[in-house]
Amino acid sequence: MRRTPPLFKAVKMKKTRPLGKAIRKPRADAARNRERVLNAAKAVFSAGGAGASLEAVARAAGVGIGTLYRHFPTREALFEAVYRREVQQLADLAEQLKQETPPIEALRQWMRSNVNFVATKKGMSAALALAAYKNSELFSYSFDQLTRAVAGLLDRAVAAGEIRDDISPEDLLRALVGMCYMHDQPGWQKSVLRLVDVFIDGLRIQPDRSPGKTKQRKSQMTAI
Repeated sequence: MRRTPPLFKAVKMKKTRPLGKAIRKPRADAARNRERVLNAAKAVFSAGGAGASLEAVARAAGVGIGTLYRHFPTREALFEAVYRREVQQLADLAEQLKQETPPIEALRQWMRSNVNFVATKKGMSAALALAAYKNSELFSYSFDQLTRAVAGLLDRAVAAGEIRDDISPEDLLRALVGMCYMHDQPGWQKSVLRLVDVFIDGLRIQPDRSPGKTKQRKSQMTAI
């Protein structure tokens, strides 16, 4: 059998190494471009609504319109990808807060983060309705993910004795959605964030007052 000279082997290896790098680089670039498009789409749709152009998204992401269409061939595909990404980030945030933040503040921060999510969702409402018509799994997926996320935070706060135990995860989500969709004027997010704080404070368990302290307070008020 004829053997390949060692020199030829070395040359052959030198030629094949750059090819491996050339294959991996476009994949990394494509992933970065996709992430930039999703970040830009979230900002553009939150500000301009479902009518915001895909060209505006491409400009904000710093990519060509062709690059955008390679990742998301239709407007609905882009909306759905942004929506799913936001839901997953909220689920991940709940896990992070459970590890790093005291129970009541973890619940408060998660609900405040949802306000930004609803702002994006409101901007895409028409397209999301169309996507849901074509793919009902989209909303069942998001509802399950968000319910599980807030349930973990809620159970933790209840176990710590910080909030009342007669409210469900679904109640929290309905209250949040109601607060967000009651406000449509400019600057609505600031108002809703304030309402979220009031809502969470209203769920907190207040210290019990003993009968002796109550009588003492009443006598003081009578004396006044």
